[in-house]
Amino acid sequence: MTESGKPILYSYFRSSCSWRVRIALALKSIDYETVPINLIKDGGQQFSEEFQALNPMQQVPALKIDGITIGQSLAIIEYLEETRPTPRLLPQDPKRRAQVRVISDVIASGIQPLQNLSVLKQVGQENQLTWAQKVMRSGFNALEQILRSTAGKYCVGDEVSMADLCLVPQVANAERFKVDLTPYPTISRINKTLLALEAFQVSHPCRQPDTPPELRA
Repeated sequence: MTESGKPILYSYFRSSCSWRVRIALALKSIDYETVPINLIKDGGQQFSEEFQALNPMQQVPALKIDGITIGQSLAIIEYLEETRPTPRLLPQDPKRRAQVRVISDVIASGIQPLQNLSVLKQVGQENQLTWAQKVMRSGFNALEQILRSTAGKYCVGDEVSMADLCLVPQVANAERFKVDLTPYPTISRINKTLLALEAFQVSHPCRQPDTPPELRA
């Protein structure tokens, strides 16, 4: 927490995991301060000793709140849900809550980690685009099938949930890597609906303190 008592979010504008948390903070009207961690500059600021002391995994996001520091985006969102439950991001019904967690985990464990910066560095620059597209197509094939049975207006029914917070940043990643989204009409429809909401707009990578001028909107 800062001297003003605000939570501190360690974030990178383009990080999809950071974006998930920014959406949650916006939806729950939590005022916070941002400390940008540039994942590319100086070999990656996440590898500094100072940041490693905050998050030993050397990843963003990390959130300082209520006297503790939490890493991992879904853990942060679940903590916010438990301590600041309005508006609800996990359904009251256990079956729907399970569906939200399945979708969130498919993205957060089954898609995003396979195309993040550290993995792309390992596959080599000439293979990065092909690798990222393959990973995301495979994950989106599964996700589209799941959403056909769970979706209403949003990923699970007609209330915004943690699943939606994971979906939009992952679709942005897919667009950045030029994945053809035509085979995924359910994903595309939900994404378009969510992007019209204010919380998804103010948290967007193009509107962050560390967004480069050429990418601002």
